[in-house]
Amino acid sequence: MPSLLHFGEDDLLNCRFAVSPLWETQEAVRTLNRPARYGYHAHWLRRMRAAAAGLDLAPLWLLMPQRGYSPDWLGPPPLGPAATFEEEIAAVRSADPAVAREESARSLADTPGALASPHGRALLADPVRMVRELTDLLELAWHTLVEPDWPRLRALLEADIAFHSRRLAQTGLGGLLPEIDGRFGWRSHTLTVEVGGRHERHLSGQGLVLMPSVFSWPDVISGFEPPWQPTLVYPARGIGGLWAEPTDRAPDALVRLLGRGRAAVLTALDEPGTTTALAHRLRLAPSSVSAHLAALRDAGLLVSRRYGHQVLYERTPLGIALASGGD
Repeated sequence: MPSLLHFGEDDLLNCRFAVSPLWETQEAVRTLNRPARYGYHAHWLRRMRAAAAGLDLAPLWLLMPQRGYSPDWLGPPPLGPAATFEEEIAAVRSADPAVAREESARSLADTPGALASPHGRALLADPVRMVRELTDLLELAWHTLVEPDWPRLRALLEADIAFHSRRLAQTGLGGLLPEIDGRFGWRSHTLTVEVGGRHERHLSGQGLVLMPSVFSWPDVISGFEPPWQPTLVYPARGIGGLWAEPTDRAPDALVRLLGRGRAAVLTALDEPGTTTALAHRLRLAPSSVSAHLAALRDAGLLVSRRYGHQVLYERTPLGIALASGGD
């Protein structure tokens, strides 16, 4: 049965997008234990195999049931579009041990045998230690699995939000939501979500958080219970080329016209991106990429737009025509 979210007038004014490095870390951990996702992240999995083998993620997996409840203390609500991992992990580390124990017991009950297992009993026996050790493990997972690729991931997530923000301005929320994912439907101020169990909720002025995710792909994940502001996590656009090694060899004609560096930058901007993400992808110095971006923007081939602390660059119609016409 679908979930139904009923919007009032105030809810339409309180919808927002968010990006969460903590969420991506948790979903990266889940992905390592969910073969159904492997095909979508094969490049990343191959690169991470050795590093992941050095992590004992079993205590986290125990609180990540295939279906059911994951404890809110381990994944608090996203703080906003520009929250850092350090800000988010601090909220996890400050969790109330009594609340953490109660939520963890509920989560363990959703995996057959987990609640009575030695590992499950050990977690619940000392909730102070559980909070400390699982927070440390989640932080280690961030540094090992996600942080090295975070500029690339963040650029893709922010590009997704920039795209959907433009569509929101063009079509309104009712037009946007079914475009974001085919499992979303909109009729008469009610959002229908064709995932998970049956829920029905009047948002009562809280609005809705829309959060693109890389590692959740291809799932849509919902969070409707306090302390979450009602949240829908959806697969981010552009994941198809995310993990591919850079093959940004610009066409020869474009190289002759623009020079090799500028042609490579223009070719690489198949999705809006930041200076840092492009430098990481092209293996160039950020200062060089910044100079190329400025020249391409001055020539009318790119536009730039500030999003939080980041500046996103994307091709203009002329830039698109040049980048594609040289193939």
